[in-house]
Amino acid sequence: MKKKLTVVNRIVALGLAACLLAGCGNIRPSGEAAPGAAPTDNAEAAPGVASADNAETATDATAPPAPTLPVNIIDDNYRNYYEIFPGSFADSNGDGCGDLAGIESKLDYITDLGCNGIWLTPIMEAPSYHKYDTTDYYSVDPAFGTNDDFRSLADACHEKGIRLIIDLVINHSSNEHPWFKEACDYLRSLPEGEEPDLSVCPYVAYYLFSREKIDGTYCDVPGSDWYYEAVFYYTQPDLNLSNQAVAEELKKVADHWIDLGCDGFRMDAAMHYDDSSSTYNIEFLHDYYEYCLSRDPDFYMVSEVWAPEKTIAEYYASATPSFFNFDAADAEGKLIKAGRGTLGADKFVRACLEYQETFGAANPDYIDAPFITNHDMGRVANAVMSDPVALKMTAGLLLSMNGSPFIYYGEEIGMKSKGKPDENKRLHMNWSVTDTTGICKDPEGADKDIEQNFAPADEQMKDPDSLYSYYKEALAIRNAYPEIARGEIEIAEGLTDGNIAVITKTWNGESITIVYNNGDDAAEVDLSGVMDADATVAGVLCAAGSDTNISLHNSALTIPGKCIIYLK
Repeated sequence: MKKKLTVVNRIVALGLAACLLAGCGNIRPSGEAAPGAAPTDNAEAAPGVASADNAETATDATAPPAPTLPVNIIDDNYRNYYEIFPGSFADSNGDGCGDLAGIESKLDYITDLGCNGIWLTPIMEAPSYHKYDTTDYYSVDPAFGTNDDFRSLADACHEKGIRLIIDLVINHSSNEHPWFKEACDYLRSLPEGEEPDLSVCPYVAYYLFSREKIDGTYCDVPGSDWYYEAVFYYTQPDLNLSNQAVAEELKKVADHWIDLGCDGFRMDAAMHYDDSSSTYNIEFLHDYYEYCLSRDPDFYMVSEVWAPEKTIAEYYASATPSFFNFDAADAEGKLIKAGRGTLGADKFVRACLEYQETFGAANPDYIDAPFITNHDMGRVANAVMSDPVALKMTAGLLLSMNGSPFIYYGEEIGMKSKGKPDENKRLHMNWSVTDTTGICKDPEGADKDIEQNFAPADEQMKDPDSLYSYYKEALAIRNAYPEIARGEIEIAEGLTDGNIAVITKTWNGESITIVYNNGDDAAEVDLSGVMDADATVAGVLCAAGSDTNISLHNSALTIPGKCIIYLK
């Protein structure tokens, strides 16, 4: 039985040490240099933003008080998700393959990081290592465990306040699925020119068969004059989702996993259900989501529509809650560009406002699903050449965005990939170099010479300046203030230009101001008129290290380079 989550409301006094833990630096009065800090070069500033070097320093300026962070996790579908590729995450039985029991053993790691949602890439029975070619929609693949193991994992997640969603691959099945095999055997048995009789073999209608090779996506049925559609690969024949029997079967699939404790689906390849009709795809998503809601009123759905922002916005007309934000993702997306400093903070926040307006116009109840990279992309560490400052800044930007952010396992410790092979993007989680308990083998076909540039998880967890600690602090701030994920964005136009951006988010009567500086140099920002005079620093994320100055006096904020500051 799925346990209902509860609202947690407790105050954790972190003190100045918490700020240092995040690598945010020493908070000092304006003008007092950090030990060993070099003076800041003069830089062109945004309107209303003075260079910190030229700013007049008040003699009575005092450091902002150390922030205390409330923990205010709300029981809704706004979550911090952790994406897991199960075969590479944690091995419970020593066979070298990650499994569900291994994931269950690592739930404390996930919750301690600050995540309260998990997305599992496919776990259903399939012949490939990646499992995006299902042969049984009702069973966990034996490599990962059993259905009882899934129920145990779901129960454990719910006990810890985690919602568990799974990949649902219904654009296609495996060519080894019994439905497809029986359909092909039947077609091969037909006398030349005879049409299929669906009363004899209904599975012919489960797929898209034709006697003509309509285009390059059609593959031949060996030993016959028939073809079938397989947009991705010949081993992944497309299902005919418009067939009523298939639709009813998929309702049973939803029933099955919801009964086992699943909280939602990640809908794979949703824009390919019918490659000729986005209208059909949108209607299918809407209907399937409504059915799932009838079974679980808290059910969550996030769909993969790998397309530009405009197309994603069109799909929000499905009234399903979330679509992955591919505009912000990957090496050329806005997150990594802003994290590296090649895209100004001003353009980043304007993009965030545009997502709010564009997606919200199609579905006022949308929940954005931003991410940096996923299992199909080269890792962020590769995109930024393993630069720790860029990695931290990119993470800080992600975790300041609206919606439910998705973190790909190992991203929080700077794991890297190599080249284009998908296997290299799904390497074993780097838990430790001294304790090999639970460490998986890499997927077959992965390169053997990939060495990680950052320390493993067990070492980074002890290092207050590590990337892991930065992620943990960013998530703690996000969990403290619900308006970060849910708030209506308002840009302070006079202060937002170039590397400096100032926004306010308001939700449920609460507001928080976020100041970004993704440049290299410190700056002073006059926040009078943007926030209350008695506002204080609520959270600090400085990516460039501990030798920085932060001050807040009479609404004048000195913000170091590569830094995000929250004020309330």
